[in-house]
Amino acid sequence: MMSILFFVLFLIPLINFWWLLFVCLLLLSFYFLSIPVMLFFTHLSYGFGMDLLSYSMMFLSLWIVFLMIMASVNISNFNNYSGEFLIVNVFLLLMLFFTFGSTNLFLFYMFFESSMIPVLLLIFGWGYQPERLLSGFYLLFYTLFASLPMLLCIFYIFFMGNTLVFFLINIDVNLLVYLCMILAFLVSMPMVFFHFWLPKAHVESPISGSMILAGVLLKLGGYGLYRVFYFMWSYAIGFNWIWIILSLYGSVIVGILCLFQIDIKSLIAYSSVSHMGLVICGIMTCSNYGFVGSLILMIGHGLCSSGLFVLANIIYSSSHSRSLFINKGFIIFMPTMSMFWFIFSVNNMASPMSLNLLGELLLINSIVSWDWFSILFISFSSFFSCCYSIYLYSITQHGVLYSGFASGEGGSLCDYLLLFYHLFPLNILFLEIDTFALWV
Repeated sequence: MMSILFFVLFLIPLINFWWLLFVCLLLLSFYFLSIPVMLFFTHLSYGFGMDLLSYSMMFLSLWIVFLMIMASVNISNFNNYSGEFLIVNVFLLLMLFFTFGSTNLFLFYMFFESSMIPVLLLIFGWGYQPERLLSGFYLLFYTLFASLPMLLCIFYIFFMGNTLVFFLINIDVNLLVYLCMILAFLVSMPMVFFHFWLPKAHVESPISGSMILAGVLLKLGGYGLYRVFYFMWSYAIGFNWIWIILSLYGSVIVGILCLFQIDIKSLIAYSSVSHMGLVICGIMTCSNYGFVGSLILMIGHGLCSSGLFVLANIIYSSSHSRSLFINKGFIIFMPTMSMFWFIFSVNNMASPMSLNLLGELLLINSIVSWDWFSILFISFSSFFSCCYSIYLYSITQHGVLYSGFASGEGGSLCDYLLLFYHLFPLNILFLEIDTFALWV
């Protein structure tokens, strides 16, 4: 555990060597795969360790940050403060590793909040429009407003239980503690009605910011819920139905809302809210299928949504617009890229061979087992998920191509490699279902 953290720390001197840092992160990813991970907490050091959940989230963070640097090669080409950009990325990776490796509740909270700072710098420093300042403030204040009660509750837990280690906390949970501990994570995921910061942050952030937001930062909320339910689940079961009902209703409403979007990145961002609604439902059922399904869907959505943002950025670099009214007929302009659009779109609506399908099947099983009436909302949510994914693909790839695109390029080798690196784990990791199923 500590050897990996020190490896990430020693990446900092490489910030002036873009491709050297890129290769080091790639090698670290493959080294990370070789680590034997047990189903219980292992590789323990003082305050840090990991089980399968931590390992999965750490690997997802490492993989997405590696792909972020690959996607942002234009920052290096145009020398747009590339050194500072790499420092922000390495610091973000370090904070995410500390967050997912913490076994102490206060350390987890501290690194959880610290990971927001580099994302804010990415949006402020390399965003597109002047509105990025407002979207950054939305991100900051939504998360901080929900996190302050959690900090006070952590002090209360330490005062009452004399420990902050997840597995040793044993206190009498009441309604106030329950609400304070989970509200920060529900805003971070985000749950419907707390999600207004997410589309703004996605639309205004650069491609690297969108990738890390969709790929990892939304999963911080799910990870936090897993950890606090270690000591709260017996009390939480009595009140979790509130969040399940809100999330089921929200998944349907946001699915309809996706069909009204005219901005490609905004549509993908709202689809993330819909998927995270299912994840919240799975975790709140506190069942075996719910926990495993939520973990698998978080990994699958992280890869799929990040890949869709890469595709949106490739279209934006060709047309300099994200509007669905302008970007049409790209199947003529770049047919191979259109194939990737199709694969990622059907993966987004949970097609076979993807982690999304596996996760959604387990989640549907857990939610319907909780209450059979929920099948009505799940049916509509899945239907609208199919609708907006097909809508996104068909409206961008079919239609009349704008004549000004005829002299452009059909995507570089780097773009295709980037998409393949998203697609390969997304459609191969379902073979490891036995490892995930034995975790809970």
